[in-house]
Parts: sequence; C-alpha cells; structure tokens
Amino acid sequence: MAEDSPKRRKANFNEAETEVLIEQVLKHEQLLFAAGPGRASAGQKRKVWELIRHKVNPVAACPRDVEDLKKRWRDLKRRDRSKL
Repeated sequence: MAEDSPKRRKANFNEAETEVLIEQVLKHEQLLFAAGPGRASAGQKRKVWELIRHKVNPVAACPRDVEDLKKRWRDLKRRDRSKL
C-alpha cells in the first residue's frame, strides 16, 4: 500500500541545514513573529520565508520548500521547550 503513495518522505535535515535555518529565522525574527500593529503582512512573511529557503537549499540534502522549513522550525521550538 505504501508503494502506491505518490508522496515520499524527504531526507532528514542535516546539521548544516538546521544551522542555516536557525541563523536566518533569528535574523528575521522580528518580521516573522512580531505581534501588534507594526507586524509584517502575510506577503512580507512569505517573501522572508522564500529568502530563507534560498539560503537553506544550497546546503540541503534535498530541495526544501517553505512548508518544510516552517515545520522544522516548529519542531525545533517544541523540542527546545520540552527540555525545560
């Protein structure tokens, strides 16, 4: 049954990808996650995530899309919180 599935699992994020992702998200943290009246629009956030994708993909084991990066970021935050 699993062989019929068109969606295949991508390779795990390697250390270099994770480092670049963290570095870039922290660099653009204010634009991506700010709350209040001065926050960025959805279009601006999408552009920032695309920029991050262009920085991560050169060191990636396989091409990553924006959704992959967002999910990895959520997973990293969740894992970090659970250690506390």
